[in-house]
Amino acid sequence: MSATSRPDRIGDAALALLTERGARGLTHRAVDERAELPPGSTSYYARSRSALLELALTRASALETANAVTAADGAQPDDPVVLANQVGDLLHQLVTDSRAHTIARYELALEATRRPELRAVYDGMGGRFEEAATEVLARLGSPAPKRHGQLLLAWCEGVLFRSTAGPDTAAVPTRRELRATARDLIASMLA
Repeated sequence: MSATSRPDRIGDAALALLTERGARGLTHRAVDERAELPPGSTSYYARSRSALLELALTRASALETANAVTAADGAQPDDPVVLANQVGDLLHQLVTDSRAHTIARYELALEATRRPELRAVYDGMGGRFEEAATEVLARLGSPAPKRHGQLLLAWCEGVLFRSTAGPDTAAVPTRRELRATARDLIASMLA
């Protein structure tokens, strides 16, 4: 028996399909096949297409959160360099080993532009990352933690997009480069 729950297996399969085929290739039947589940299993957990997209988005968020926790190594950054290293490590993970999930998240972001019910879920999940960035920058002494948190996340999203779908896909930044740029950005915020 697999240690992964059935909803997580469905979510993982949905993310893989989003990466490989785009949103049009995401069907309940295709997810059942990819997850190696009996026909109708996906429909049991996600009755509609919107529910399937939401399940995939929830799984993408859980995986991204797990990556963030891993990058943080369980420690709250008490130093700007530690934070920069954590940010650089997370970004590197998301554009290398977790690249497929990052691409799937962009597919979901595009779907959210057309589906208000998905937009609310997408924005709510993104809001958690903004709250965390604001909190840590406030703790490190930022004079404008909310604005700086938004700026840090905007830079992160730019790196992710450029490295997975933009002009840098052939030359993904190294962990060292990402850490150095994050250090520069965070130092400018705290100066």
